[in-house]
Amino acid sequence: MREHTQSALRPLALAVALAVAGIGACSGQTSANAQTPPAAVANAPTATPPPQLVPGLPDFTALVAQVGPAVVSVQAEVGGAPRAERTRQQQPGQRSSPNGQRIEGEDGGDEGMEGVPEIFRRFFGPGMEPGQPSERPRGTSLGTGFIISSDGYVLTNRHVIDGADSVRIRLADRRELTARIVGSDEQSDIALLKVDAKDLPTVRIGQSSGLKPGQWVVAIGSPFGFDHSVTAGIVSAVGRANPYSDQRYVPFIQTDVAINRGNSGGPLLDTRGQVVGINSQIFSNSGGYMGVSFAIPIDTAMNAVNQLKATGRVVRGQLGIQIQPISRDAARALGLGDNPAGALVAGVEPDSAAARAGVQRQDVVRSVNGQPVYDASDLPPIIGAMAPGARVSLEVVREGKPMTLTATLGALGGETAAAGDRDAPSNRSAPAAAPGNRFGILSRELDTAQRSRLGLQPGEGVLVAGVEGRSARAAGLRPGDVILAVGRTDVGSPRALDEQLRNASSAKPVMLLVQRNGASQYLAVDQEQG
Repeated sequence: MREHTQSALRPLALAVALAVAGIGACSGQTSANAQTPPAAVANAPTATPPPQLVPGLPDFTALVAQVGPAVVSVQAEVGGAPRAERTRQQQPGQRSSPNGQRIEGEDGGDEGMEGVPEIFRRFFGPGMEPGQPSERPRGTSLGTGFIISSDGYVLTNRHVIDGADSVRIRLADRRELTARIVGSDEQSDIALLKVDAKDLPTVRIGQSSGLKPGQWVVAIGSPFGFDHSVTAGIVSAVGRANPYSDQRYVPFIQTDVAINRGNSGGPLLDTRGQVVGINSQIFSNSGGYMGVSFAIPIDTAMNAVNQLKATGRVVRGQLGIQIQPISRDAARALGLGDNPAGALVAGVEPDSAAARAGVQRQDVVRSVNGQPVYDASDLPPIIGAMAPGARVSLEVVREGKPMTLTATLGALGGETAAAGDRDAPSNRSAPAAAPGNRFGILSRELDTAQRSRLGLQPGEGVLVAGVEGRSARAAGLRPGDVILAVGRTDVGSPRALDEQLRNASSAKPVMLLVQRNGASQYLAVDQEQG
């Protein structure tokens, strides 16, 4: 299509050129001895360049000249390798299985992805959606990387090389080298490569901890295969959580730097030419850049790199709690007043670091070692950056009163049960619903088989059979939920639930601990208005 268009334009361009030549010749014959027009004299080039009319604009040429040679293109050949690991990643409740992610630079359109809400994109391609066959299609995954040591260590995104049979990098001088994968880390989406070479150009590693919104940043990468493309923008926000994946240990850097397919794994640079992040994801409804890009902080990445070099794997500290954000109604119910800051503890794993430290359900974690926790998403990156065995001081609020607890972190183990892993309780042959309570919550007893499917102990939990109260519906309670506790008090029968609701204070919302699809969270139910 492009060649046809070009050939069609050639006669037109030739005709225009001849017409212009004709006009020039005609003018030359009628005014061969005429003086040069004053306008031509005014527009003639001068020895002194004009002053800069837009002073103060950033100029990134020196930065690009210095850093560019250390930026490489990454090509990973993918060929039908089993993707059991990726299938596990795409379970509901983990890596946002409905997001239509695709491999960087993979050929093909978006067939079969209609109606899929594509939000955070890592550019996975057709055939990679949940429910598809368990083998990856053959093709080339394209991305970017950068050299962090002169002896050949290269850093890129894990999703660029995941499942690859072979990996090559192309240097700025057009040399191509075969790379081996030293190791990778799923949680931080980091992969460390190694090539056999010496005296390679390297980047300078900066610190992402000092980044602030409004600072200029630059990206160098290979969008759509266009090597060493440079884009610039500003830091939009720091410490962003990704609610669409299970990368809860990564406090993303949000920028407005143009990032597209092929940029993944490339460096995000400050104005000193130091790497402060690794470009990884975009927020998009179309698959292309829409002004919202995300980078992995270099502090997080280098922590993973150092561990991969030393042991080939990455370990993180773990408290062993389930947490959730705090709504305005929940803050009132928890005695926090108008300040909903912190992470609400919705569950404590038995024999975990948190359990041994005395953390309880409905506690609110406000800081770790003096570092504030403003939102629930702030807590995992703080804990995950610490090594197992580290002692941490937790500032918590319990029933409106501040207190300090000391915990010794455990090691992050296997993934917790994902939402959707367990079946919802069946209503067949279930006992009749209890008559209800002043909150309009109709409940049923759970039988032994239902509790077993839900992973509950005998006498634990009450099935929600119906929700008639407006406040309970507004809080998000729905039939099929299982209520585990009212406030801090466990409930195991409709009678126990109604008793706790009857005794609940009418001056503030009631906190219900609800299990849904294998995950627990608190819902703040306001008092029903008559």
